[in-house]
Amino acid sequence: IYGLLAIPFRSYTQPLVIMLAIPFGMVGAVWGHVLMGLDLALLSMFGIVALSGVVVNDSLVLLSFYNQLLGAGMERREALVEAGKQRFRAILLTSLTTFFGLLPMILERSVQAQFLIPMAVSLGFGILFATAIILIGVPTTMLILGDVLEFYGHGERLDQDEEGIDGVGAMTSPTTAG
Repeated sequence: IYGLLAIPFRSYTQPLVIMLAIPFGMVGAVWGHVLMGLDLALLSMFGIVALSGVVVNDSLVLLSFYNQLLGAGMERREALVEAGKQRFRAILLTSLTTFFGLLPMILERSVQAQFLIPMAVSLGFGILFATAIILIGVPTTMLILGDVLEFYGHGERLDQDEEGIDGVGAMTSPTTAG
């Protein structure tokens, strides 16, 4: 996943920030099982794998909009605040609709649905927990990474190069670096 994210983002650090939400989704899935009184099963693990894709997508939505704002010339902090404000509704609504779509299966008590309930619990509760972390943790992590990279002198300008988006910790080739 890291390699597939690093190429379009042209960054070493942004894919790590995107994938940071995956462990938090797993924590939410485990807490969901505890709250519902369920044991972790094989289908719970399948739900966690599906959850990983969903939380990565939420982080992608936020960081790609952040990169667009950087490309438009905004400062890093201002771009993160604006990206959070503009994408808050989209991220929250997709997460809530997924959870509420899974809720009938989570609450189902028929014999036929018993084997699918652990998967729905993993996915539903993991999404709820990871969404809160994404909306707070991703912008915070980007600010911290930017400050650390500036402090250690990696890259004179972390926000943008003359070609377009450079991002925090971005890769530049010798031919495109100005």
